[in-house]
Amino acid sequence: MSRALATDSHSILGAARQASPAALDPARLPAHVAVIMDGNGRWARRRGLPRVMGHRAGVEALKRTLRLCSDWGIGALTAYAFSTENWNRPGEEVSFLMALFERVLQRELQALERERVRIRFLGDLTPLPEGLQRLIAEATGRTAANDGIHFNVCTNYGGRAELVGAARRLAERAARGELDPAAIDEASFAAELHTAGECDPDLLIRTSGEQRISNFLLWQLAYAELHITEVLWPDFDEAALLAALLDYQNRQRRFGGIDPAH
Repeated sequence: MSRALATDSHSILGAARQASPAALDPARLPAHVAVIMDGNGRWARRRGLPRVMGHRAGVEALKRTLRLCSDWGIGALTAYAFSTENWNRPGEEVSFLMALFERVLQRELQALERERVRIRFLGDLTPLPEGLQRLIAEATGRTAANDGIHFNVCTNYGGRAELVGAARRLAERAARGELDPAAIDEASFAAELHTAGECDPDLLIRTSGEQRISNFLLWQLAYAELHITEVLWPDFDEAALLAALLDYQNRQRRFGGIDPAH
């Protein structure tokens, strides 16, 4: 059964698998891609549309990206959907986004389950509407054992808050005598993060030309390759993803070491 995602507005998963482009080396694909989906508002403004229309178009771009990552053999996709700072946006926009999250997840959950996608929502979910929280819990539970692409949706997520929370939990365990502070290492710290059990992203894609990571996956992106594109997120398509992956495959990833060829 295909794990492909549809570009239509009715289903996140379609029937036809898309072959990996010949230009890509399947042996050198990133195992995990993270995306900062920027430019929805600008996309709408350039078309004389309300900002909310940009968010709707952004959902379709996320479907395309998830479909292609699944088809091309990328194991995990993490999307920055709603940051802790996004609560500062106008109330009507925040309400629309919450309703959009709920509507899309409710509509797509059966297809996600059928096509073996594992979905997780990373962040502090307690301030979200109760109906959305229930739906998130249902989606997480129903897809937890799926063996397809790992789809992580960062919702009410902030990198600094994540790090503070991890440090606090380790400190509490140490204060109770359950943990020797001297035993705390990178592995034990990473186990307290929202992304515990997931490999770190190999590639971060940011759209709309912005050149910052905006409090996203501050620990996990330590050695990620960065790809900045001027493409606005709703316009992010197969060509844009291919360009990002080719850019990644042209990098020499030394992780602080020396290229033996030089």
